[in-house]
Amino acid sequence: MEWKNELAALLKITYPVIQAPMLGVTTPEMVAAVAERGGLGSLPVGGLSPDRTRELIRKTKSLTEKPFAVNLFTNDVPEYSREDAEAMQDFLEKFSEENQLVFERQSLDTLRFYSYREQVEVLTSENIPMVSFTFGIPDDDSIAVFKQHGITLIGTATSVREAVMLEKAGADAVVAQGIEAGGHRGSFLDDEPLPQVGTFVLVPEMISRIGKPVIAAGGIKDGITIKAAFQLGAQAVQIGTAFITSNESLAIPSYKTALQRAQVTDSAVTRAFSGRWARGLRNQFMDAIEESGLNIPPYPIQNVLTAGLRSKAQQADRKEFTNLWAGQASGGGEVRSSAEIFARLIAETEALPLN
Repeated sequence: MEWKNELAALLKITYPVIQAPMLGVTTPEMVAAVAERGGLGSLPVGGLSPDRTRELIRKTKSLTEKPFAVNLFTNDVPEYSREDAEAMQDFLEKFSEENQLVFERQSLDTLRFYSYREQVEVLTSENIPMVSFTFGIPDDDSIAVFKQHGITLIGTATSVREAVMLEKAGADAVVAQGIEAGGHRGSFLDDEPLPQVGTFVLVPEMISRIGKPVIAAGGIKDGITIKAAFQLGAQAVQIGTAFITSNESLAIPSYKTALQRAQVTDSAVTRAFSGRWARGLRNQFMDAIEESGLNIPPYPIQNVLTAGLRSKAQQADRKEFTNLWAGQASGGGEVRSSAEIFARLIAETEALPLN
């Protein structure tokens, strides 16, 4: 297996294998472990305050001197119906009571959302070499600042049209996120249906339309799928679900156990938890929201409204009431260190025949 290519050189890594940024699961320890092994660790800070962003970056720096990426959410807060939000809170309050959970209503007048624009100065002052982003495209001013500081930009696209827009905006590489991928969809065009294209269709289509390196994400879990992505022309792969069961992951025990036993049909794409389409293992909360018939407030409104309930469920290790983000290829997760999981992925790929 020949690992050296244009993107590996640009990212200054030995292996063009990227640990996906998974907010709520990824830790500085996970990022550092992958970086130390020669891959690209990715630290998620989407929606966090500037102070928390700097804290996580410095923690990661204390664990490795290797380069790592920081991932931003580049969405804006949309208009939303207060009536829908209050109706959702009514439902969540009743649902929590029925399931012995604690729910605290949110005042819609005091909701606070942090923008990626508030994080730009933190990233530049901390000399972050790579910034990846999802849910949209940074504004022109932010991109200009990143470029002035020599930062490599990695965008996320779920359709060819999104990829073309990212290239025109200045992205140095584009993640092709197939419908198999776990977690939130990176889709950001409101005038087209949610793209539901598989990774191994999306990658060659994207390569044929843009000149920047393409990173395959979704359905990649072992040497065979890594090699398949490279054979289709991807210059890197991004892997998330395989690291959720790692020792460094923040995932609760029942979540990790569920991933070990998961079948390819156990996940679904839902807006129930956050208001944004995301793939996770189906559970009681997801079913209840979808069966309620309620209008789900958009992201990040719904995400804030369900945050307290999800936090209480996680504290009690009750997987039926919190998001269990996972890709279709989620079964057989390993409860091992992130370094060992990464080493296994590399060894499996290198053990495959050259042709």
